[in-house]
Amino acid sequence: MGEVELKSDSSLLVIHATIFFYGNAANENLSVQIAKDIEDHWNEPRGTAIIKKQLYRVVFDIGGIYDSALTPQMVFENSNPRNNYFRIEEYAHGNISFVDGLGSNTGYFKLENLLNNSSTAAHEFGHTLGLDHPFNLDIRGLGRPGIMYPRGTLVDPQFQYDPSKPAGVPGGTMNPFTRKVSQKDIDDLKLNKLSFSKRGFAVLGEFSSVWHDAQV
Repeated sequence: MGEVELKSDSSLLVIHATIFFYGNAANENLSVQIAKDIEDHWNEPRGTAIIKKQLYRVVFDIGGIYDSALTPQMVFENSNPRNNYFRIEEYAHGNISFVDGLGSNTGYFKLENLLNNSSTAAHEFGHTLGLDHPFNLDIRGLGRPGIMYPRGTLVDPQFQYDPSKPAGVPGGTMNPFTRKVSQKDIDDLKLNKLSFSKRGFAVLGEFSSVWHDAQV
């Protein structure tokens, strides 16, 4: 979830989001790193959007804050559309990170998914902005996978965990480190459909406001 700011004078469309991290595996350095990973991924394509016949450069402004004092009530009562809340733990059911629905502002990260310049955080952030997994998960012959393709997608060999493996066998599916944000991902946000206030602000996503306990 985020707040979108339309800056007509500079032709910038800025998506502001702050992610508050909590949980036993969260810390200040990791929080800053994850926010930077998300920001870097989504700014890499230098995306654009046309709003009311004017071309805007889309910029993502993402902050990460470790909040060891965060409480369920603070999550439930939050009314700031820029605020997102993610628990980080070493263990997660199914060994996967997740969000609480498309266009949500809460979720749960498995620590291992976030390390070594992973694209997991950027992928899950896309879900918070309302993006789903693509319908077609066999994109062999179509080049690099976009950021919203999930694990298990069939891709060209160079984008697999092991390029020598046949498609679909262990090692023969998409390595999530190879997916990138593209202009199509920016287009899929449908920023031109947002309703902007007189001050030039709009909300992208919705409040899910779910507090997560550590999974065991």
